[in-house]
Amino acid sequence: MLFPTVEFALFFLAVLVIAWSLHRFNTLHKLFLLICSYIFYGFWDWSYVPLLFAISLFSGIVAQRIQANETAKARKTWLSIGVVVCLATLGYYKYISFAFTTFLDMWAHVARLPKIHVPAPLLPLGVSFFVFHAISLMMDCYRRKLKQPVRLSDALLYVAFFPQLIAGPILRASSFMPQLQVQRNPQRIRINRALLLIVSGLFKKVVISNVLATRLVEQVFAAPQAFSRGDVFLAIYGYAAQIYCDFSGYTDIAIGCAMLLGYRFPRNFNAPYTATNPQDFWRRWHISLSSWLRDYLYIPLGGSHGTAWRTCMNLMITMLLGGLWHGAAWTFVIWGALHGFYLVAHRFWSAIEWRPLVGLRETTAWQWAARLLLFQAVCLGWVFFRSPSFAIAFAMLHQLSVPGACTLVSVPVLLALIVGLGGQYQPLRWRNALECEFNRWPALATGAAFAVAICAVEILGPTGVAPFIYFRF
Repeated sequence: MLFPTVEFALFFLAVLVIAWSLHRFNTLHKLFLLICSYIFYGFWDWSYVPLLFAISLFSGIVAQRIQANETAKARKTWLSIGVVVCLATLGYYKYISFAFTTFLDMWAHVARLPKIHVPAPLLPLGVSFFVFHAISLMMDCYRRKLKQPVRLSDALLYVAFFPQLIAGPILRASSFMPQLQVQRNPQRIRINRALLLIVSGLFKKVVISNVLATRLVEQVFAAPQAFSRGDVFLAIYGYAAQIYCDFSGYTDIAIGCAMLLGYRFPRNFNAPYTATNPQDFWRRWHISLSSWLRDYLYIPLGGSHGTAWRTCMNLMITMLLGGLWHGAAWTFVIWGALHGFYLVAHRFWSAIEWRPLVGLRETTAWQWAARLLLFQAVCLGWVFFRSPSFAIAFAMLHQLSVPGACTLVSVPVLLALIVGLGGQYQPLRWRNALECEFNRWPALATGAAFAVAICAVEILGPTGVAPFIYFRF
């Protein structure tokens, strides 16, 4: 059930009406949302609903045991059991085939035997996200960030809540679980803000992302040898815009839907291509994942409190595992390694205190130069992230040296690129001003305006809607 479909629109409208009719009965309201979340997930494949339920229930029980024990040893033991079980589940579905195939390939190379491929289990949709939610619940209880006692019904809804279930944003238990204790108040819903988020998300996904994917990116990455430098450059920049619009579009819709239901989700993107250094980029890109990796992996490894060498190792380990989280393929590992290298290099660069260099870094000209250089570095990473194999990735890079004109350039592609990349420089005050303007309109006029906007998105977008890129992670 994709967000930009009639099926989801009808499903969400029914959920919205019934959920608000039950908002005075908080327990019944949450039970209804939980059932709807399982229906939403079961629409993809009912066979994995028991897995979702089991992970949710298991993490809730472990969280209760952590809260019930006061001794550090018992709390740590329960946390260790919970994290190991969750990671083992994720490892089985996502990495077992990759691990065995890699080992057998190495063995075949040494022993000069034919390669053997180990088939992977069918990957449950969104397994990485709901496993990370389960770990967050247990970790927040262990760190005593979750003050109220965990209820199993709330733990089930926290992990399975349908707006974020498939592709995030990754919610912290300490920020979302307290919301479940409070009765929803319809007077506090910023309806126009939510509708603006939903419409902008639909536009980014259905129009910009899909235009770039169908008219540019998919053709070039499928057969890079058939294209010259101009088309390859355009496709790489096109994918940078596509993945941003695809994923931020999803999270805008998710945040807007949750807001209409009375729940707050954290912001997941903040104009990432306007970043001037790698650290700034990861404060703006997939914020819920980067902050999760920071708090639950980088800091437990020691963070930046050790030697410079140890800090660099922690950064590299974190980004390598972050790359592997995205998929069981060496191309994702290389993508993570590149970003780890960028972070390490920036750390050494920032530590240079030579006065002329410090002065240069503070100039406006350098800020724009740094922004441009970082974007090129990020796009290099996207080549490996998007490519299904090293052969395709290196073919893409090789074709950058082959002269030739752009054959895939067109007005829709150029407009999509300009809006997808340049739109990140749009001042936030414009959106706030637009929301304030809609607040002055009568409800009927506002509803009609948003209906026209959704129809325009449907007309401008290509036929059919591809699944969101992050659904496969």
